[in-house]
Amino acid sequence: MIRYIQASSDWELEQILALQQQNLPKHLTAEELRTQGFLTVEHTLDLLREMNAIFPHTLAMDSEELVGYALSMSPKSGDKIELLRPMFSQIETLLGGADDYMVMGQICVAKSHRGKGIFRKLYQKMQEFLPNDCVKIITEVDTRNVRSLQAHKAIGFRELKRYPKAGREWSLIVLP
Repeated sequence: MIRYIQASSDWELEQILALQQQNLPKHLTAEELRTQGFLTVEHTLDLLREMNAIFPHTLAMDSEELVGYALSMSPKSGDKIELLRPMFSQIETLLGGADDYMVMGQICVAKSHRGKGIFRKLYQKMQEFLPNDCVKIITEVDTRNVRSLQAHKAIGFRELKRYPKAGREWSLIVLP
């Protein structure tokens, strides 16, 4: 049975990094990139710790095995990852300085556990774990990542804006 928790230990953060590595483009075939989706940002343990201290990450555990995660980022962390700075700038422009949101920094489900509702449940639990003053979750998806875009749309995300960044097109999306 899958249980959902908030990250609270370095061991859990290290498990996130291990699962992340398996799903970065450098470790995927062209077919997997097209059909299974991919991750864009590679984190460090220190950065995961820093992010987790503000908003703990949401984890899906199958016994003691991490089978999925959704990383949480505070608007205060907007300058920590160079690739994400333009996203935070877009959010600032669109929301006019509002801080009633949390950024989902990355979501991943282990290949062995895809298609079992874990993606949807990670977001449900993330919403439950959020402080009361956070009323929405915002993220962005590389528009080439069709599987991720479809999965986000299926659970209620709507597009705020599309924009170019780092030679790609990004869809900035929100879950109200």
